[in-house]
Amino acid sequence: MMVRYPNAKEHSMHAESYQRSLEDPEGFWLEAAQAIDWTRTPTQALDASKAPFYRWFPDGELNTAFNALDRHVRDGRGEQTALIWDSPVTDSVRRFTYAELLDEVARFAGALASLGVGKGDRVIVYMPMVPEAAVAMLACARLGAVHSVVFGGFAPKELAARIEDAKPKVIVAASCGIEPTRIVEYKPIIDEALASTAHQPDKVVVLQRERARADLGERDADWAELVAKASPAGPVPVAATDPLYILYTSGTTGKPKGVVRDTGGHAVALAWSMGAIYDIQPGDVWWTASDVGWVVGHSYIVYAPLLIGATTVMYEDKHPP
Repeated sequence: MMVRYPNAKEHSMHAESYQRSLEDPEGFWLEAAQAIDWTRTPTQALDASKAPFYRWFPDGELNTAFNALDRHVRDGRGEQTALIWDSPVTDSVRRFTYAELLDEVARFAGALASLGVGKGDRVIVYMPMVPEAAVAMLACARLGAVHSVVFGGFAPKELAARIEDAKPKVIVAASCGIEPTRIVEYKPIIDEALASTAHQPDKVVVLQRERARADLGERDADWAELVAKASPAGPVPVAATDPLYILYTSGTTGKPKGVVRDTGGHAVALAWSMGAIYDIQPGDVWWTASDVGWVVGHSYIVYAPLLIGATTVMYEDKHPP
């Protein structure tokens, strides 16, 4: 692994930036917010009036999916690669331009909307490392719905706890996860989890993978069939303080706790971090060796690289190269 250490000039720039963030945090973060497209531009960075319940950019309004996709297409980057899916376990590689990924997300957002999903509704995403997992997350953000991604390695009991707490209107899943030595069928896990929960979703949307197709029941919907009938959905503006997602702690020390991430502060912080911390610019290629079921995967596989117009790599294998 090669580590690049900052030179003297970069050290000085970081020191100046850090000092300004301490001396003028309000101005510092309002300036950082200019990297985001707002439907209502914030005039305040931090509302600390009810500390420790802080609210970032309280008078701002935006849509994260628009910032991750639409604006790059609008600004002429539509033919740049947005996402590379590299899957050694299926011997597959797929590439999506920003225009193609926007189309996938808008159509799946339309599919979710056709099931009654709207602003503030929760959607559980129970999927392996496939591009459709990112599509589902961004589709929820597009509608103003709140996604809760559940790691595909979790068993029925763990999935049930998250269903009971989040109370999703819809569950989005794949028929299976593919590992180097086995196939994990997801639909039986979902059915067992739902057999033990008081809360029941309206629909379970299943992405069929050829390695193990799922048997669908009355409540289930086939991803491809649903999308084929859907009309693309536009981005829904939400308050910067509205939730973007819920992600649960592992539960190893008790009941899993749902951590809620807001929309505006999340977008600004991640966009700022890509250039200031990682020196990643629009058009650069970026790989995060994580899973979309974890917060690092949320932040740095899906959101941060797309917010700044970089190319993100999603890798489906338990053994990185």
